Amino acid sequence: MSLRFHQLDLNLLVALDVLLAERSITGSALRLNLSQSATSGILGRLREYFGDELLVQVGRKMMPTPLAVSLGDRVRNVLLTVHSTIVNRSDFTPATSNRHFRICASDFVKTVLLTEVVRRLEREAPGVTLELSGPDGDPLGQLDRGELDFLILPEYLLEKQHPKISLFESRHTCVVWTGNHLVKESLTFEQYMGLGHVVVRIGATPQPSFEEWFIKQFGHTRRIEIITDSFNSMPQFIFGTLRVATVHERLAEFYAKYMQLRLIPPPLDIPVLTEGLQWHKYLDSDPGHRWMKEFTPAQRIHAGGESAADVVARSVTQLRPRTTYVERALAHHRQVVGEAIGAGPHR
Repeated sequence: MSLRFHQLDLNLLVALDVLLAERSITGSALRLNLSQSATSGILGRLREYFGDELLVQVGRKMMPTPLAVSLGDRVRNVLLTVHSTIVNRSDFTPATSNRHFRICASDFVKTVLLTEVVRRLEREAPGVTLELSGPDGDPLGQLDRGELDFLILPEYLLEKQHPKISLFESRHTCVVWTGNHLVKESLTFEQYMGLGHVVVRIGATPQPSFEEWFIKQFGHTRRIEIITDSFNSMPQFIFGTLRVATVHERLAEFYAKYMQLRLIPPPLDIPVLTEGLQWHKYLDSDPGHRWMKEFTPAQRIHAGGESAADVVARSVTQLRPRTTYVERALAHHRQVVGEAIGAGPHR
């Protein structure tokens, strides 16, 4: 059965969202689980309704028309609103739920925070599953498109338009191999700058880590000898060498239990890094997300900041009442649907 609004089958909005994201008949067909001919037919119906080509062939790529660009965000907001107000259930029972949550976080956060989260999940919510990914693509775009449930990044990287809470603070420490005869009990700044360094850069278009970014702000040039794509591999490239790495303190403490490593205070002041948890604004009052938002901060690492109980209490006070949210979301849903569909002819 098709639900229609101004003579448009609203099921086509799902296809339109995918087509605008993929800009490819082949890719869209795979995501929609349809044949390429069926997907081409859907694009034809959308073109007929809106009186616009929507996607045009430019060389080997399909590019959106100005109308399609204007429709993109509005169509996505319609689908997110429908999902958050209708598809998601009005209650959530951890012990019996089979919800699936998608979380994007660095390997550092997975090691020092999420490992304990998954252990607790097995005990308290055995049917809940997690899909963990790294921030090596476009995590902020994924969150905007509703492809992630939660994003964990340094707070200064998070978006302003979506709600967020602070998870934990992380300090930095220098790490050297215990057999490194060049480093004694402490490091001078001259020694630090003279040693070979192991650094991390994450992503297809490598962005410097917080530590490297900070040092570059002061105009210092280190002797970088090893560049790796994960925080967890940094200690391994230190072992058996005379190099140094500036690492998140909790991660360094973890690896020092299993490898011959020494932790030495850095010879310069590096600000404490605060990791934040962010979610899409349309999921703000979903009961399953509310539970996860409270559950994850309960696992936060105490690093000189507020207690875990304080974080949970603060996160709860930031959540708006569900009835208010539903009323607001439904009103917004009606408005956005009218705007999005109003771009095409009324038949």
